[in-house]
Amino acid sequence: MVTRRSVVRGVGSHLPARVLTNAELSTMVDTSDDWIVQRSGIRQRHIAAEGETTAELGLKAAQAALAHAGLDAQDIDLIVLATSTPDRTFPASATAIQDRLGIRHGVAFDLQAVCSGFVFGVTTADKFLRSGSHKRALVIGAETFSRILDWTDRTTCVLFGDGAGAIVLEAQDQPDGTAGRGVLTTHLRSDGRHTPKLYVDGGPSLTGTVGHLRMEGREVFKHAVGMITDVMNDAYAATGTTSEDLDWFVPHQANKRIIDASAEKLKIAPEKVVITVDRHGNTSAASIPLALDVAVKDGRIKQGDLVMLEAMGGGFTWGSALIRW
Repeated sequence: MVTRRSVVRGVGSHLPARVLTNAELSTMVDTSDDWIVQRSGIRQRHIAAEGETTAELGLKAAQAALAHAGLDAQDIDLIVLATSTPDRTFPASATAIQDRLGIRHGVAFDLQAVCSGFVFGVTTADKFLRSGSHKRALVIGAETFSRILDWTDRTTCVLFGDGAGAIVLEAQDQPDGTAGRGVLTTHLRSDGRHTPKLYVDGGPSLTGTVGHLRMEGREVFKHAVGMITDVMNDAYAATGTTSEDLDWFVPHQANKRIIDASAEKLKIAPEKVVITVDRHGNTSAASIPLALDVAVKDGRIKQGDLVMLEAMGGGFTWGSALIRW
């Protein structure tokens, strides 16, 4: 038997040229390289230049993904951009990317689920492709979180960075079961009761301003591991797989301690965990596709591998996606 699946055709990423190290940050706020590394695992992050926008970063990541897939922009009929830092309140930054790619057909829209945005984007695109309404999708995670940081708050400004990553998904008929390529299962959750733990204190309707990111770090950490493992166990139950079956675990790159604790709880071997938080920081919706691009391009993730994606973000939102590469 065969089934319609969303198969990964290509990956790509783009990072701003400017690198902000922990040492440089220590001249801006009361912090140190040791303090940041010990609490987060982050050593550096990339910061967008003046005038360098989320759509621009997303466009370059999309172009890289299309080149890796060997496809032309005209082959795409769906663009889903996961971002919490769009260029404008409207129109959607996805339409700016669509325009700059020269695409005059199909649909493009933004999706906002904070750090879980890319997993939500993969899930959304997968529904479109499985339904038969669309053939090929660009799923992009792009952020300029540096624009919403309070650079006097050492508890948050040291954690985040800017960047973009993208994948091309294509609807294909694949063998039924976990042996067939593509997105095997996705699981999403949200719980708005946790908003005060991770949020931005502004917005068009609330304050008429962009606002700044605010976070209760200990509270986020307290909930993160349980929520992450919850949706991953749902993926295992839906597919009859276990952590032992995974070839690669590609988590949201928020904090190395959260990643390590989640992998340990789920009994995932450390050598199967893809970690890029040390060089990128937390790039929110961009972090998973950035990590995927690194692991594909360095030869770790190969066709046929079983890959687990997971993320948790403000709201709270959280989700998992299990993919046969």
